[in-house]
Amino acid sequence: MHILFLCYIQFNFYANFLHPAFRHFFKQLLITQRRIVPMKHKQVFSMNLTGPIDYGFRNDYMFRAALQLSQKALIGLISSLLHLPPSAIKSVTITNPITLGATIEYKDFVLDTNVLLNNNTLINLEMQVNNLYNWPERSLSYLCRNFDQLNKGQNYSELKPVIHIGFLDYTLFSEHPEFYATYRLLNLKDHFEYSDKLTLSVVDLKHIELATEADKAYGIDKWAALFRSISWEEILMTAKNDEYLMEATKTLYNLNADDMVRQRCQARMDAELQEQYLLKKIDALTTDNDKLTAHNDKLAADNDKLTADNAAKDAEIEALKRKLAELQ
Repeated sequence: MHILFLCYIQFNFYANFLHPAFRHFFKQLLITQRRIVPMKHKQVFSMNLTGPIDYGFRNDYMFRAALQLSQKALIGLISSLLHLPPSAIKSVTITNPITLGATIEYKDFVLDTNVLLNNNTLINLEMQVNNLYNWPERSLSYLCRNFDQLNKGQNYSELKPVIHIGFLDYTLFSEHPEFYATYRLLNLKDHFEYSDKLTLSVVDLKHIELATEADKAYGIDKWAALFRSISWEEILMTAKNDEYLMEATKTLYNLNADDMVRQRCQARMDAELQEQYLLKKIDALTTDNDKLTAHNDKLAADNDKLTADNAAKDAEIEALKRKLAELQ
């Protein structure tokens, strides 16, 4: 079992030397057979922690667990994103909590965290690492699903505003990169706002350097840096001097020390690895298919040209035959 685990760590290096079919089989074997390694040193949290973070905030299970476990961290994050002072947040309630450490089937795992803010606004938070090329549609689906909240007999005026905020570890629109982008329903001619009850926001974790002065003033860039941190030295440096960031960091440390939570985080990591493998396979097959399509198009064009040339030659032959017949 230990050999399998060591092989898994080195898999990305050695995989290049394996036949694709065997590489996929070997990867699945490693994922299903290895055990979750407990946290080596469960020392008390301190500012002197060093080394890599086993499961950081970009693990979507860890992201959900940390926000659910620490209300203070959740308040700090939301106040930053919505440009509110923390004192303006009177209550935050997660309406779709998970049982921390409980076994969750991949297909049943709810990726987003739904938060009721001050009993009058619904916020949907989600961490997404892999680019599945469907984020606009997916985020709209989540947004509309949460907006459809009326019970029979209620008035439309009772609908609560809904805000969907995605933390993406990739750039959504490569032709228009932006660190923190917010979208609403607007008139296309004069940009007059149709309603403020539907809002979509995207935090691009790959482009923290594009943070505006307003983003920095509210510390959104710090939260993004916290989420991207891969070592305890890095995350502690980011969190120092901010009580909300530090609270999130302490929560992350405590959850990393929980073996049941670690198992769930590892399961999500395995699922993401499989997802990445399938995405790469799809990209490779799509590229091959595009090449074959281009080749077929060229062959078809060449064939059309040959057919036209043959037709022209046939016409020339017939014309020569007619001339020959006239001479006889």
